[in-house]
Amino acid sequence: MCASRPPLLLTALLFSLAGRGAAHEVPADVTVHAFVRPSGGKLQLLVRVPLRAIRDLDFPEIERGYLDVAKLVPQLPDNASLWISDFITIYEEETRLPKPRIVSTQLSIESDKSFASFEEALAHVFAPKPENRENLFWNQVLFDILFEYPIQSDQSRFAIRPRLERLAARVTTVLRFVPPGGAVRAYEFAGDPGLVPLDPRWSQAAWRFIELGFFHILDGTDHLLFLLCLVIPFRRPRPLIGVVTAFTVAHSITLIASAYNLGPGALWFPPLVETLIALSIVYMATENIVGRNAARERWVMAFAFGLVHGFGFSFALRETLQFAGSHLLTSLVSFNLGVELGQLLVLLVLIPLLEACFRFVVAERMGIIILSAFVAHTGWHWLVERAEQLRKYNLTAWSVFDVRWIVLVVIVAAVIWMSRFSGGVKAKPE
Repeated sequence: MCASRPPLLLTALLFSLAGRGAAHEVPADVTVHAFVRPSGGKLQLLVRVPLRAIRDLDFPEIERGYLDVAKLVPQLPDNASLWISDFITIYEEETRLPKPRIVSTQLSIESDKSFASFEEALAHVFAPKPENRENLFWNQVLFDILFEYPIQSDQSRFAIRPRLERLAARVTTVLRFVPPGGAVRAYEFAGDPGLVPLDPRWSQAAWRFIELGFFHILDGTDHLLFLLCLVIPFRRPRPLIGVVTAFTVAHSITLIASAYNLGPGALWFPPLVETLIALSIVYMATENIVGRNAARERWVMAFAFGLVHGFGFSFALRETLQFAGSHLLTSLVSFNLGVELGQLLVLLVLIPLLEACFRFVVAERMGIIILSAFVAHTGWHWLVERAEQLRKYNLTAWSVFDVRWIVLVVIVAAVIWMSRFSGGVKAKPE
């Protein structure tokens, strides 16, 4: 009889742990709200996170499963450090700030609106905590914490890295920086965004966007295929420079225009641009196949379709412009520079490969046809898929017509006119 007790005890323990794990499973989605405000010799960090994301907590209950707030409150400070401040790093200039002091904690209901502003959130975190008679459930409560860091000056430049991705499968952080005497600056990012300068210098913004542009062009398969179509027939410097420069100038124009809200803002515009990008790939690949490769025509087509690709670049840039600070134009120019550096790297690899391929593997004309046919096939599938998405929008609705349509009309008219121009001029081999 005694020999059977250890297995029974072990089984009971396993069931107990399984029950605890089920009650504290990792949430699917969590949104963290935060304020950062330097003031005098201290920096205040106000954080609001759903209580269900703090999985080390024991949630004491009273009758009918309601949360026992009185027993929960003593656990809050330790868990604020363990789950929040231990994973947030803040720098003043180049110096990492020490661990913060926990000034106050608070429990809030999900409908509480106090985090609409820093002042309201600060007042709320010092308010009396809810009582048991309010009948709260543990998974419907928000956890507010006020941290305080010692700083040298509130005029310093600060940077933050919130590594809060462990709170849930998908974590979105909405952070607002409240500088002394300045406008509130809002940020929103998913997971771990790396180190985020809250008031970046122009050099910090420039470097960030150069890097962003460089890797964006390397990750953008559709842009790379279009670039391939542009340069397959032109591997000598003179015609190549003209074609690539035309594409660069054009996408820079629409990228900057879009960043300053000069492009259409309707919901149908992004899928329209993506469809036109696929169309540009099919068109240029088809020109390569039929042998219409005069440089004087190609650079104009590169410019016309570059206007479309510039809007495509701008869509990738929208979420990251929040990191530009007050250096919007610098960031846009830097992003373009990064794109050009990425294009240059691609060309430095691509052109020797094409030369070697056409010299040792297949004749140049046949190689151009084979490569272009492959690209046209891929572009056609993208065109069909994206056009199907575009069909879901009512492009004839007058309610979406505004002055910014002019930009779209210019792009479409340029593409149509250049197509006719290309068809009416006899191509001359380079």
